[in-house]
Amino acid sequence: MDFVTVGDLGREGLAEVLATAARVKRDRDAVAGSRRGLRLGLFFEKPSTRTRVSCEVAATDLGAVPIVLKQDEVGLGKREAVSDVAKVLDRYLDVLAFRVFKHADLDTIAANADAPVINLLSDREHPCQALADLQTLAEHRPLEGAVIAYVGDGNNVCASLMAAGAARGVTVRVAAPPGYEPDAAMIAAAQALAAPGVDMVVGNDPGAAVRGADAVYTDVWASMGQDAEAVERRKLFAPYRVDEALFGLAAPDAIFLHCLPAHRGEEVTDGVVDHPRSRVFDQAENRMHAFKALLLHLT
Repeated sequence: MDFVTVGDLGREGLAEVLATAARVKRDRDAVAGSRRGLRLGLFFEKPSTRTRVSCEVAATDLGAVPIVLKQDEVGLGKREAVSDVAKVLDRYLDVLAFRVFKHADLDTIAANADAPVINLLSDREHPCQALADLQTLAEHRPLEGAVIAYVGDGNNVCASLMAAGAARGVTVRVAAPPGYEPDAAMIAAAQALAAPGVDMVVGNDPGAAVRGADAVYTDVWASMGQDAEAVERRKLFAPYRVDEALFGLAAPDAIFLHCLPAHRGEEVTDGVVDHPRSRVFDQAENRMHAFKALLLHLT
């Protein structure tokens, strides 16, 4: 089984992984060494802090052997065909986890490897992040019936959040500038997973999205590979900055979420990142617990 998109787990699988993530966070020793000798390949075409460290620590805690590979060493799609890389690594490794620019490369890897393939981030989805997002929200309140307001770019993080939220009974309200909403395929994927009574809400008004929400979530306005658009995006996205006034429209006990790294002063103010109800560092920690749970589920 692969985890290339949130949908690969399905509703039941997602619930199981989240339950396991909560359990291993409470008792780290409960699963220590349970995957001893498992060989985990971690490939990074993009730089990484949280993903690399959380995955390496999770694997080590389980007794697995993490092997880190970088694009300048592998030359994915440049020095060697993507399909050939997949076939070779499949002979050496028990799990293949890839952080790539193009989601199509993940599809090719999954088609050419028998080992489970994990999406550590692509231009279409960031499903491991969504696991940590929901784990963090679940530590605040029950997921079913919760409302998350996502303010900003309808990007890969937004896509996975919508899909995972829909599957667990969470309404995700998205507010993005016109032309930067999640695309139709992202919305359709979330709707296909949605629990009964859950709708996707996509619009352009940040105030309407945030009002009364249980959590407010944002991400950087320009992701890696979009540097040329950064100046123009700052102008377009300025009304979507999560500041104290916007955060104040959420429920009185609402939490703030951000997948990090945060560009303080751009998509979010210091006052919100450092707010007593900010959970961004719990969220970052949960990347480790969620990945551990995912490995247990897939192997």
